[in-house]
Amino acid sequence: MAKLHFKYGTMNSGKSIDLMKTAHNYEKIGYSVLVLKPLIDTKGEDKIESRVGIQRKVDILIDQDNSLLKLIKNKVTESLACIFIDEAQFLNEKQIDELFFLTKELDIPVICYGLRNNFMMNGFEGSTRLLLIADELEELPALCQCREVARYVGRKVNGEFVISGNEIEIDGADDNIKYEPMCGKCYLKKVKKIKF
Repeated sequence: MAKLHFKYGTMNSGKSIDLMKTAHNYEKIGYSVLVLKPLIDTKGEDKIESRVGIQRKVDILIDQDNSLLKLIKNKVTESLACIFIDEAQFLNEKQIDELFFLTKELDIPVICYGLRNNFMMNGFEGSTRLLLIADELEELPALCQCREVARYVGRKVNGEFVISGNEIEIDGADDNIKYEPMCGKCYLKKVKKIKF
């Protein structure tokens, strides 16, 4: 039976590269894939872009009110071997539930990539649901500046860490907003300003 996978990590953990590499491997041996991403992710417009400059056009852009059952079922062919979702943290709970249903009904694996938590250390709606119902979970590690594994992300506005603001601010959409992958200790020290 096909599985719903969630591969999560902070910025610079290689999520987009892993998605594009895995999709390419399926296509190289003659299978087709579907690649989707949420419309709210304006970085790259209708493409997935990695930080090292590799990009790939997506097949479907997902809006918040889209039914993934309807969007994906219309695209299913006999050669469809896998469905990939980039920036899955931006999906809503119902859309994640639909992906789980699709894996069982169509017997086609779905691999979701995304952030586990936001810059305030809270879960995104899509990520939270995936952590609860995905058949397989895999952390893609990134490194903090101190060389520990980064599992959190700090948001800088005009060079200063912030702990409040809109949950969604797309990386690169505003030159004044930057994100930094961080380990728990560095996050508490630099973002929360807790002294040890």
